[in-house]
Amino acid sequence: MELFRIKRDIPFMRHALIFNAISALTFVAAVFFLFSKGLHFSIEFTGGTVVEVAYSKPANIESIRKTVEGLGYTDNQVTNFGTAQDVMIRLPAKKGVNSNQQSALVLEALQKQDADVQLKRTEFVGPQVGDELAHDGLMALLFVVIGIMIYLAIRFEWKYAVAAIIANLHDVVIILGFFAFFQWEFSLTVLAAILAVLGYSVNESVVVFDRVRETFRDRRFGKMAVSDVMNHAITSTISRTIITHGSTEIMVLSMFVFGGPALHYFALALTIGILFGIYSSVFVAAAVAMWLGVKREDLIKPVKEKDEADGAVV
Repeated sequence: MELFRIKRDIPFMRHALIFNAISALTFVAAVFFLFSKGLHFSIEFTGGTVVEVAYSKPANIESIRKTVEGLGYTDNQVTNFGTAQDVMIRLPAKKGVNSNQQSALVLEALQKQDADVQLKRTEFVGPQVGDELAHDGLMALLFVVIGIMIYLAIRFEWKYAVAAIIANLHDVVIILGFFAFFQWEFSLTVLAAILAVLGYSVNESVVVFDRVRETFRDRRFGKMAVSDVMNHAITSTISRTIITHGSTEIMVLSMFVFGGPALHYFALALTIGILFGIYSSVFVAAAVAMWLGVKREDLIKPVKEKDEADGAVV
């Protein structure tokens, strides 16, 4: 289904150098902010107090969140778990205040709004747990990258694998750069969004590379230059890109607008990743593959002619 049929190939590769220079500058800026400002890690990574309370009726999460913020805990996390009556509250650690004191203060404030609220559990999460989560998150990213490289190297050719990984890492670092520059909270849900962006971005690159392979194999384009092949492949997938990414972005924006604080940064990370994923698949992955010297012979193995002697009748 092509709702946006384009008859002439758009010369994307003609401007690839300019756009990749912009990408390189953006990448360097993101790395700079990551090292200079660092990420604003959430309670899962830094440690804190977990308070579980139960209501006799469905809890008003927004009201609870405002109550906790009124106590000075601006970095709190308030979510339902299990049922609509059960609420989990995560509080950052405070010097000179232990977990029991924090939970007692929160419970007292909540009981002023609803006397039926009951404390179910209080638990302190130490920074060592956060270190373990950070390590596991980095290992997850590493294994995803390795798996993608192996998959692309088997399906296509190593040059495509390298190009796709560079594009994917470009997207991930840009997202982290945004979170470091604006000091947005980096939580486990954001990490999940980054892992989703990795798969989403590589899917777009695979679609483009698949069309590149089809174009190379089509005899009608046998004399076409590599840059023109890239242009044709990208142009022929534009309709699919607009429909797919447009539909996905509508869903993500709905989570961003109506999902509340629990999904705010998750949807924000996905939005940045989707937009840069489209960009990187065209101006990073395809361009890098072209500059690495990809050619028709990389995807189409030459057919070996049979030895005439093998077919001779003795």
